Amino acid sequence: MKSNDTNFIQRLKRQEEDALEFIVDKYLPLIKGVTYKVLSPLKNEGLIEECINDIFLSIWNHSQKFHGEDIVDFKKWICAIAKFKAIDFYRKSGKNAEFTSSYMDLNAEKSAEDELIMLEDRNELIRLINDLEPIDRDIFIMKFFLGLKTEEISIKLGLTRASIDNRIYRGKKKLTKKAANLKLGGSVL
Repeated sequence: MKSNDTNFIQRLKRQEEDALEFIVDKYLPLIKGVTYKVLSPLKNEGLIEECINDIFLSIWNHSQKFHGEDIVDFKKWICAIAKFKAIDFYRKSGKNAEFTSSYMDLNAEKSAEDELIMLEDRNELIRLINDLEPIDRDIFIMKFFLGLKTEEISIKLGLTRASIDNRIYRGKKKLTKKAANLKLGGSVL
């Protein structure tokens, strides 16, 4: 069975992937509009795209919390998620910019131990990414190391945007689990 206008909410609650693809295809312009309105002053397209991915991930993860009756309620629900997620990204972006500039001024030199730990963590993360399936590894390298947008990756690999987003979501889960097992702190990318 495939998701459509009448059954996608129930399929989403059952964690059927085609429901997420349906939602991405149908509501991406709406989510982009809400996100862009909040984050456009930052002039950071990568941040906007990352926020949009997190919005869809949040919709997927919290689908059981939707208790509305129809598509209108669903649109209101995802718009609220988009708005608050974008505001969170805006706040974090402001804090990171302030922290980075003050941190650079106060702490111009890092100790050799700090540099070694960062290098070891980075090497371990690269090893974990190399353990992913080849297509997932390529997506992660393009997205997080080369900074390509999801649309560009989609064109290069011949996959849908929803498929790329799903693979990023699943890959992050795998990497987080493996990193937690290795005591890397558990938060990956």
